[in-house]
Amino acid sequence: MGVLNVTPDSFSDGGRYTDLEAAVHHGVTLFREGAHVIDVGGESTRPGADRVDAPTEIARVVPVIERLFAEGVPVSIDTSRAAVAEAAVAAGAVAINDVSGGLADPRMAQVAAAAGCPWILMHWRGHSRDMQKLAVYSDVVAEVRDELRARADDAMAAGVDPSRIVLDPGLGFAKTAEHNWNLSANLGALVDLGFPVLFAASRKTYLGRLLADEDGTPREVGGREAATLATSVLAVASGAWGVRVHEVRATADAIAVWRATGSPRFRGTP
Repeated sequence: MGVLNVTPDSFSDGGRYTDLEAAVHHGVTLFREGAHVIDVGGESTRPGADRVDAPTEIARVVPVIERLFAEGVPVSIDTSRAAVAEAAVAAGAVAINDVSGGLADPRMAQVAAAAGCPWILMHWRGHSRDMQKLAVYSDVVAEVRDELRARADDAMAAGVDPSRIVLDPGLGFAKTAEHNWNLSANLGALVDLGFPVLFAASRKTYLGRLLADEDGTPREVGGREAATLATSVLAVASGAWGVRVHEVRATADAIAVWRATGSPRFRGTP
């Protein structure tokens, strides 16, 4: 999954693709480099980010989705709002990537069920401005697993086809670096729930802290690609269905090498 943020304030590439032509060009490039789907987002979910309203989010993403659809590029919509998801699916989006796991907008389950498309449910405990205050766990793996299972159960109760559900541990969302590493090391506990698992560590802050300079200065965003690549390959080796990354070609190459060793192929798409 290639990341395409059409926002002015995303942590990694905010402002780079707010122009329609630049966004479409980048989305097509990521697809040609090996992405199976381009994840288009119109609202930053970085820690501390303020929300935008639904009309603004729709105005940012729909023109991009329409153009990418016309280019034959599969698109997912990265949103926690049902109205945005609805507009995106009408514009050609083939999947909904909901960072709130359906909790932010009760109508999202209805939209996902009606669309019949994959619905990615991420582990979530609150909106970006306050989420880090909620990073309190006695056993992060068990609690994230149980909370994701509850999200899946709610989705199925709302009429979503279980074969359309994908789970995401939500690295960095109400998680400390220690929580992220623990979840990464025990990804199999989530895979064992029986749903495809999406892993999204690309360029995140905890990688920058791991690679900090001697004075403690975190590695800049652009210097986190090797770490992103390593986490992605390890996730695939642990059974992840997919990885969400900013730089596609290197990830696709590394996974090709992993497959060439005789490792099992990806689990089937939902």
